[in-house]
Amino acid sequence: MALYMLYEAASGYSLFLAHGLDEIGQNTEAVRGSVSDMNRFGKVVQLVAFHPFESALDALNQCNSVSEGVMTDELRNFLELNLPKVKEGKKPKFSLGVSDHKIGSHISEVTKIPCQSNEFVLELLRGVRLHFDRFIKDLKPGDLEKAQLGLGHSYSRAKVKFNVNRVDNMVIQAISLLDTLDKDVNSFSMRFREWYSWHFPELVKIVNDNYLFAKVAKFIEDKSKLSEDKLPELTEVLGDEDKAKEVIEAAKASMGQDLNPVDMINIQMFAQRVMELAEYRKNIHEYLIEKMNGIAPNLAALIGEIVGARLISHAGSLTNLAKCPSSTLQILGAEKALFRALKTRGNTPKYGLIFHSSFIGRASARNKGRMARYLANKCSIATRIDCFAENGTNVFGEKLREQVEERLDFYDKGVAPRKNIDVMKSAMETANDDESAEVEDKSTVATNGDAVEPKSEKKKKKKEKRKLDDDSNGVAAMEVEGDVTEKKKKKKKSITESVEGVEVDGEVKKKKKKKNKD
Repeated sequence: MALYMLYEAASGYSLFLAHGLDEIGQNTEAVRGSVSDMNRFGKVVQLVAFHPFESALDALNQCNSVSEGVMTDELRNFLELNLPKVKEGKKPKFSLGVSDHKIGSHISEVTKIPCQSNEFVLELLRGVRLHFDRFIKDLKPGDLEKAQLGLGHSYSRAKVKFNVNRVDNMVIQAISLLDTLDKDVNSFSMRFREWYSWHFPELVKIVNDNYLFAKVAKFIEDKSKLSEDKLPELTEVLGDEDKAKEVIEAAKASMGQDLNPVDMINIQMFAQRVMELAEYRKNIHEYLIEKMNGIAPNLAALIGEIVGARLISHAGSLTNLAKCPSSTLQILGAEKALFRALKTRGNTPKYGLIFHSSFIGRASARNKGRMARYLANKCSIATRIDCFAENGTNVFGEKLREQVEERLDFYDKGVAPRKNIDVMKSAMETANDDESAEVEDKSTVATNGDAVEPKSEKKKKKKEKRKLDDDSNGVAAMEVEGDVTEKKKKKKKSITESVEGVEVDGEVKKKKKKKNKD
């Protein structure tokens, strides 16, 4: 029996024929010895046909289908054209060797071609893979490696199902950068305050905000040049006319020392850097809010963007956070205190990063632990919805936030909160309504105001007949139900009468016994 072999390369499908297998006797060790030598291997295995892929996208589709054990139309046509034709009612005198038994079983089911996948076939395919560039003469050196590399990258991306809009790594990097920027802006602002206070020390007490202090200092430059003429401009910078007048009055009687022009230039440059850093920090904060609303909208709606991003960053990813139980999420960020408490056998911490939520701050001292446990439970639900739901919506996060608010009222005022089942049902209804509204909007956009074609008269008549049949069936069903209910009522009456009769008979018998005793 002849043995054909299917080899799926990065550049296309190829079909090989193995000769002289009777001499080898399908000895795996003999094949292993002859694989490395092309002269010996080329006498046994010969190329029958080669079908190149049309494009990189086509290669990716073929690779995905083969990995899933599905035979495409292109592969089927290739095999039917190049394999010997089998007459109806007769067994084929050849078999097809494949590398994966899944694709082999699908080929045999569809085309009735016997397929085999064993160690002997795999060793032959290993030799084909080793000397493939020699079998295909038109391939240039390096072409096969480039095709394999490109197909490998695209195949990996397709398997991972990489979604650009839901990359939690961006949130992790953004929150880390935001924490670093907070420290840098704070230290730079303090350094600038000390530096400029040598020239104008009274300005520190008037302007408390760091960003506004740098802005005002950059506007004033030399205090001796500040006069009443600059009051409107200074008011525009400060946003308060009274403060602007106070700054001008303080500049007139300032105890600070004068600076030479070089020092003033350096101070102004540093003020510009502090302002740019503060503005960049503001932009990063807006970017983080936008990404959190896209990646974890329910968690952001429940606990806030910053605390939610810290939880994701500490867990490593949104998936890791979704896998954490609520007890782990509750003390996430307080690992040192937890292990110290376990070591010293003291009280374990009640909260970690979740402490920064406003809900725990609003709870009373005796209810902070309860509130942290309840909030961690709701955060765990929100993260799992965000991680595993296909459609991103913040409806569940808002409903969970309402539940936490109700729990706060319950602890403070004793107002009974709603049940979790009722809240989730209402959330599901609102989410379904939003999805249906989106579908309607898409359909209206797709039609672009095109008129709907009127239905034919035959279809209308068929619908009317169906309605009449349904109505008649419904009436008949109602009559049958009515008869059944009447029969049930009669049965109930007879049962009650019989029961009453039994009770009456029992009473009569009791009375007779009493009389006999007397």
